[in-house]
Order: sequence, then structure tokens, then C-alpha cells
Amino acid sequence: MARSATTSDAFNAVAEPQRRNILTLLTKGERTVNGIAATLGLTQPQVSKHLSVLKQVGLVTVRGSGPQRFYKVNGAGLKPMHDWVSTFEQSWSESMDRLEVYLKELQAKTQSENKPNE
Repeated sequence: MARSATTSDAFNAVAEPQRRNILTLLTKGERTVNGIAATLGLTQPQVSKHLSVLKQVGLVTVRGSGPQRFYKVNGAGLKPMHDWVSTFEQSWSESMDRLEVYLKELQAKTQSENKPNE
């Protein structure tokens, strides 16, 4: 089955590692295309292409200031991804609870084995 276009939704857009890197960088504040390119070691055309995709799916917004364009993360665009990931929260919590019980049992066993015989 063919993969959906990267511009179809946020999930497909962030499947590309450089776009995730750009989003991570933008969580620290607004950046220009050239600022992103310099920080990530990419070319300006590469960054522009990735930002275009991220903007199209609503993950970044752009603000013009004179000749420059400043990009920042659009938190509302991340909501569908957050909502999907949060469906796994109960499963993760249960797994962590089981791990905590196991570790306590292991710790108790180790302590009892290391006690000198009285």
C-alpha cells in the first residue's frame, strides 16, 4: 500500500526526521529559515521545503517582519498527535506499575539474601 502524502496530516509530516528536528528546534522559540538551516546544518532550500510541509499541515505558523519570516511551533496543530498518544497512557501507567512492583520484590529479595545469618 502506498504511503500517504506527507502533506496529508501531521503524522505523515513528522515521519521525516529532519522535520522532527525542526519542530524540536522551534520549541525553543521563533527562528528564520536561515537560522534553522545554520543550526541544523541544512541548506536553506531543504529547510524551506520542510517548513512548507509543516505549515501546510498546521504544525508551524509564520510571522513576517520586514523581509524576514519567523517560524514557530503551532501547539494546536500538535493536538491530534497528543490525543492519539495519550490513548496509550493507561497502558504505559500499568506497565510502569508492574515494573515498580517487580523492582520492589527484587530489592526485597536482594536485601534478604544479603542479610547475615543470625
